[in-house]
This record gives sequence, structure tokens and C-alpha cells, in this order.
Amino acid sequence: MRRPLLLVIVAGFLLGALVGAGILIFNADMQRARVATSGKALIGGPFTLVGKDGKTITDQDFRGRHMLVFFGFTHCPDICPAELQVMAAALDELGPDAEKVVPIFITLDPERDTPEAVTAYVENFGPNFVGLSGSPEAIDKAAKAYRVAYQKFQDETMGDNYTIDHSALAYLMGPDGEYITHIPYGTPAPKMTETLRRYL
Repeated sequence: MRRPLLLVIVAGFLLGALVGAGILIFNADMQRARVATSGKALIGGPFTLVGKDGKTITDQDFRGRHMLVFFGFTHCPDICPAELQVMAAALDELGPDAEKVVPIFITLDPERDTPEAVTAYVENFGPNFVGLSGSPEAIDKAAKAYRVAYQKFQDETMGDNYTIDHSALAYLMGPDGEYITHIPYGTPAPKMTETLRRYL
């Protein structure tokens, strides 16, 4: 009687061990699959826009320095100026390291925001700010590359005026142009400075 019982117990242990090993192998395979499919974030990419004095500016012009990129529009009543002020304060707090970062403002309203208008606008926040405009197609391409959602909004109470609803993230890109991280709207300047220092 003991031998069959012992065989059942041993068989049970072996079966349990096999099931356990199978689960471990399955989990390891899943982990490898996750690592293999998780690559870099698909945020950012090449752009060709227009800057100060009508000069053509591309993402390649900023290689070797970090880019802190924000999309908005000059007629924005609150979010855009508030975020650009935070960016300016954060860069001031960086001290000499601020030279490693180019703050870039890309308009989502090329209809009104000419390169001259955008340049004049960003100069209010600091001499190191770069303002970029371009054709609607070029702006749309840049916005899509950065996963920026935006939409023109106009109702009959606004007359000829309109606003642009848009997502509000500042994107930190590396010296190679690759995405590093994003900073949500509402992040205080000291926290933004801390984030920038971490990656410089």
C-alpha cells in the first residue's frame, strides 16, 4: 500500500515541478517579448520650419544641445505664456548649464503667427528662446511627430477671432534629437529645473 501511495506523491511533486518550470519559462519568454518590443518612445522627429528673419530652421540645427520644445500660439491667453515663463525661470535656475538647452516654441497657428510674430513673442521670455512657424503642412507634420493634439475652435460669439485647443507638454529632447522625457503643464519651475539637471 505504501509503494503506490509513494508513487502518487512523487508523481504529484514531479507534476508540480514541471508546471512550475513551465510557468517560469512562460514568464521569462513574456518578459523577453516585452523587452524586445518596448524600444524608444516614438515622440519627436525631423522638422523643417521658419525662424527669425525668415531663416529655414531644422531639428538638425540644434544637434549637440538639448531641446526643450513647447507647442502653442501667440494669442493664447493663459497656458502658453504661463508655461514659457516657467521654462524661462527653470533655465535661469540652471545657471551656466542653461547653455546646454535650447528652449523652442513652435506655433500651432501659422495663419496668424508669422515667423516675425513668433520671434517677437518669444523674446518676451528670454533672448535664448527660439520661435518657429511655417506652412500649415509643416506645422501639422511637426505636431504629429511630437504627438501634439490641437484643433482650431471658433464660435459665432467670437466673430473673426478664434482660439486653438491644444495639449500642453514640454518635451525634453537629447543632443542627438531623441526623446528623453516630457514635463506636464503646471510643473513648477524648481521641479522642471530638477528634471533638466537629471538629464544634462
